Amino acid sequence: MATLVPPSARHPQGLIPSGQLWLPRASLSACLRGAMVRSTLGHTLSDEQRINRFPATPLCSLSWWFEGRSEALLSERPDTMPGLSSPREAYPGRWVLTGPHTRPSTSYCADPTHAMMVMFMPDALHQLTGLEPEALTDRIVDAQTVLPRDWIAMCEAVQHQPDDAARMDCLEAFLEPRWQACRPAQALQVQRYADWAMHLAQRAAVSAPGRSLRQLERRIKRWAGLPLRELRGFGKAEQAFFDTIASDAAKGTVKWADVAAGAGFSDQSHLCRVTRRITGYAPQALYDGIYGDEAFWAYRIWV
Repeated sequence: MATLVPPSARHPQGLIPSGQLWLPRASLSACLRGAMVRSTLGHTLSDEQRINRFPATPLCSLSWWFEGRSEALLSERPDTMPGLSSPREAYPGRWVLTGPHTRPSTSYCADPTHAMMVMFMPDALHQLTGLEPEALTDRIVDAQTVLPRDWIAMCEAVQHQPDDAARMDCLEAFLEPRWQACRPAQALQVQRYADWAMHLAQRAAVSAPGRSLRQLERRIKRWAGLPLRELRGFGKAEQAFFDTIASDAAKGTVKWADVAAGAGFSDQSHLCRVTRRITGYAPQALYDGIYGDEAFWAYRIWV
């Protein structure tokens, strides 16, 4: 059974506890990274608080809306994050499948909304469905146009469950036998990005004839949708994120040079460049957003 992660004792004052993180049962930990659920039903939000900020990610995701709907906010310039005045684009289809994203993304919910985003390891989604993560990279598609028929029936079943716990049970009951039938013999259980990237490289080296660097890179990109160099970058960024939370962050005294060194960056400037590329914000601005801006709820629930 999936586990609901309890809310952090350090949840910022003045922000609604509307986001929840569900972790998969142990047998699916190499398949699912988790599920983020967001419900603003019963809460009064300003227009600014209806914005949702998400980082770039090597994960694929499948999303449901049980109440309300979201729209994508589009950046008009590559060096700025979109806001309320930015162009909007409706998400395609009833259920949405996204591939790995090399850029941060932003959405907006005009009405009270209850939605769930299930995050798949891209190589696991490939094993389960035959879909190529590389073909989904930086794309958002109507799930009904690409997923197998039994997956669409599962999406329908999840849609009609009475609560989030039942939805996760329904999803996991569907995935469990399919994942056990196709999972790699040496599936990784710990899903920190750095460990996963190393594990993919090791699998690529022994999974098929041809072990040149170019062949290994092609194999990894086919499984994960992104080259190994980018996956390692996500690993460093994730380490920096958790190091920041584990530091003296409660007192607002994060030492970014120490965080950069601990996560394997060459220096603080390198950390700033990577953080801005993945999240759209410099480290201090991201930290301030996590602890003071409703739009960063997705970051907060990982804390």
